[in-house]
Amino acid sequence: MHQRKLINDDCSVKPITGFISGLIMAVSLSLLVSVTAKASDNHSSIDNIAADLVLSVKQQAVRQDELLQQRLDTVLPGLMARENIDMWLIISREYNEDPILKTLLPADWLNARRRTMLVFIREKAEDNRVLTLSLGRYDVGEFYQNVWDMEKYANQYQALTALIEKYQVKTIAVNESINVGLADGLVATDKSLLLENLDNIYKQRVISAEPLAVSWLETRTSDEIDIYRKLVGLTKALINDAFSTKVIRVGQTETKDLVWWLRQQVRDLGLQTWFQPSVSIQRKDIADKSQVIKHGDLLHVDFGISYLRLNTDIQQHAYVLQPEEDNAPQGLRLALKQGNQLQTLLTDNFKVGIDGNTLLKMTRAKAIEAGLKPTIYSHPIGPFGHNAGTSIGMWDNQKFLKGSGEWPLHANTAYAIELNVTTPIPEWQRDIRIMLEEDAWFDGDKVEYLYPRQETLILVK
Repeated sequence: MHQRKLINDDCSVKPITGFISGLIMAVSLSLLVSVTAKASDNHSSIDNIAADLVLSVKQQAVRQDELLQQRLDTVLPGLMARENIDMWLIISREYNEDPILKTLLPADWLNARRRTMLVFIREKAEDNRVLTLSLGRYDVGEFYQNVWDMEKYANQYQALTALIEKYQVKTIAVNESINVGLADGLVATDKSLLLENLDNIYKQRVISAEPLAVSWLETRTSDEIDIYRKLVGLTKALINDAFSTKVIRVGQTETKDLVWWLRQQVRDLGLQTWFQPSVSIQRKDIADKSQVIKHGDLLHVDFGISYLRLNTDIQQHAYVLQPEEDNAPQGLRLALKQGNQLQTLLTDNFKVGIDGNTLLKMTRAKAIEAGLKPTIYSHPIGPFGHNAGTSIGMWDNQKFLKGSGEWPLHANTAYAIELNVTTPIPEWQRDIRIMLEEDAWFDGDKVEYLYPRQETLILVK
């Protein structure tokens, strides 16, 4: 792709003879070899970083199942006890899955099959041990004991009712939520069938699983954090190469070329993106809307990748040096420091139990007092890029966010610290926005970036 951009159509001239023809052919071949070598070098550096992280498909499946088993054993029991839920019931049909079901299936189950029921029962007498059961036509891996006796019960709902009666559960939590889409996966048909088959006494025990569902999605284990560190490192390595002359030919490369370069790199590594990357330009001449990258441009990227049910979300800036420059203008460098200042003001306010709306209000007040023009829109990350948990503002709502903004911070949760500051650039005689997004985790005491945050502009020389 890049070779076609680097060698212009003008190189394909009409045939000529003699020395000039040979010279043109030699130059063209030299350019082709040069570009191919650069692409090879680029692949080598990225591949070296990825080698420590990306496993074969088979090994990924093994690791994914290990992580799921760990979460079922060590995370779920405590969460069910904290939210005082006796039974968590998840019902999904093939290709119409509850999003949470995807986080609970073994690696070799890509979807639900027919109607899949997963049932989690807290055994209080057994130190809050959780039974992991299924009711379905097929066994769901080794994680769930299939308890549907098809000779005894004609359908799954009859078997489910018998299971509820056997354990005399006080609460039956299902994934219904007005405010959290990821916790609202029970479809109307299955809700109706469930209630039709329950006795009145048990109908009254059906409650929303929202607190448990959100907690399950937001809680990260130490093993997941270890993977996250490497995954964020790989994300940033790809950004660094995209914002370099390995990829950019100043005056020729367009922003869309970088977008598709990133997409291709991720595909070549055997990974996926969870959203279309974006690359944008701010420049001194505000009237110049060209998407061709030029000297003096401030570049911005928003990019994330997915691996082992974890998602990154990163935004960074680069500056394309003028031929006579060896650094970005001081105004741009100071603007980035203001972005870092806003990050610190936000993360210093993290405290277990504080909700996102309070955190937003506190941080904005301190930032404005410090002379900043802040906009904060940070969110949880995990099995979904825009994960369930504590949201801290939205780009179009800097006051009060119902639902996710009211959710309190918990320990062992991960976030995309996403925000921007508007600041004047004296050299450009105009305002710009520094838009940053860094992945971090909160251990209950402090916020730690999963990989060092950007504190200096990437320079395209």
